Amino acid sequence: MQKTQTLVLINPWIYDFAAYDLWSKPLGLLSLAGYLRECGFAIKLIDCMDIHHPALGDNPNCKPPVRRKFGTGKFFREKLPTPQPLRNTDRSYSRYGMPLSLFRKILSTISEPACFLVTSLMTYWYPGVFEVIRILRETHPRVPILLGGIYARLCTQHAQEYSGATTVINEANLASITAILAQQDLPSPYKPSGFHPYPVFDLYNSIDYICLMTSSGCPYRCRYCASHFLSPAVTRRDPDQVFEELLYWHRTLGIRDFAFYDDALLVSSKTHIRLILEKVLKENLPVRFHTPNALHVREITGDIARLLKRAGFRTIRLGYETSDTSLHQRLDNKVSPGDFEQAVENLRTAGFSRQDIGAYILAGLPGQTVGSVAQTIENVARIGATPYLAEYSPIPHSDLWEAAVSSSEYDLEAEPLYHNNTLLPCWSPEKRDAFGQLKKRVIEIRRTHAKP
Repeated sequence: MQKTQTLVLINPWIYDFAAYDLWSKPLGLLSLAGYLRECGFAIKLIDCMDIHHPALGDNPNCKPPVRRKFGTGKFFREKLPTPQPLRNTDRSYSRYGMPLSLFRKILSTISEPACFLVTSLMTYWYPGVFEVIRILRETHPRVPILLGGIYARLCTQHAQEYSGATTVINEANLASITAILAQQDLPSPYKPSGFHPYPVFDLYNSIDYICLMTSSGCPYRCRYCASHFLSPAVTRRDPDQVFEELLYWHRTLGIRDFAFYDDALLVSSKTHIRLILEKVLKENLPVRFHTPNALHVREITGDIARLLKRAGFRTIRLGYETSDTSLHQRLDNKVSPGDFEQAVENLRTAGFSRQDIGAYILAGLPGQTVGSVAQTIENVARIGATPYLAEYSPIPHSDLWEAAVSSSEYDLEAEPLYHNNTLLPCWSPEKRDAFGQLKKRVIEIRRTHAKP
């Protein structure tokens, strides 16, 4: 009888100036693990960002991080020397996630697996990816390492040259991944059943929330986003299957908080999200929904706003970006004059409070003025929502990439660390200095509106 091959899937640390758990899980990696488990592989998961790992309780230096409502909260943090390219930044650089010693301890319990699969997220988080691969090379030198994820796809050449991985996967297609595994002298995986396997959230010792994707891709082509490159086609899951997954996690793990990872959750709502939420209401499920990836304001009609409220949505984030109409026309053309005001009015009428409704405001775009950001902040507050500043990060393969490269004083093409949004890499030093005042104004507005 053929021995079951073990695959170890790893979500690396975050190396950055700041990190916060806003329903943050490596959903792509977990979904891949579910598929590979269905193919017949034995799966082990090491999530370096897991704050509930049982081994953490044995470490006296690991004080549990502060957790907040709906499952969000802080990560474990260890200060590190700032990398040379970022030395001029006046902020502390840290490794977020479990201690290195704990990661090594977990690895020591794993005998020679067939393969390691390492994921990657933000391009400028690659130091954590490299650290994981370096340790794997040290502890399991004969085991092949496959590197995939967003950084690997957006910065493939950089990853191939410097990561130390055996193979860099620059496609998201599951068939290509299993083909690559077959090249590592692994037995051909079994053909999975027609059932679409769920992500392996069950492999966590404890979990506060579940991340859901009901669709992939986005019909819009915003110039600052690379969604069209990472997911060229818009596909939607069967609403019945999405509901069954939601119900499964609620009943088996007792999960109440669900975060949608869709880029376009409300698009074609009559044949998609509406059907899912109507089933939630029919079953009277005591669940809460959150939208960290933002909703398109044009889709929030009065009817949709009422449905979101009745179904249990608690965290509404809107993709507003800017109140500058001419800038919208150049960047995304997804918000027309009056759209944002109407969306907020519909949400407020449905019963959402100002604190429930957050609007993302982009800052640091090539050619954008400080005054434009300041005006947008005031508009959001005046209209009845809460402003959230989102510093722009240049993204390879986005339509705005060339403009970002030409406007930045940093070598964005050679060094992904310069993509870090904390740098505001496409703004001048004078604009960066003024950004501090914008942040203070946002804090002031939140405090004022938080008062009863």
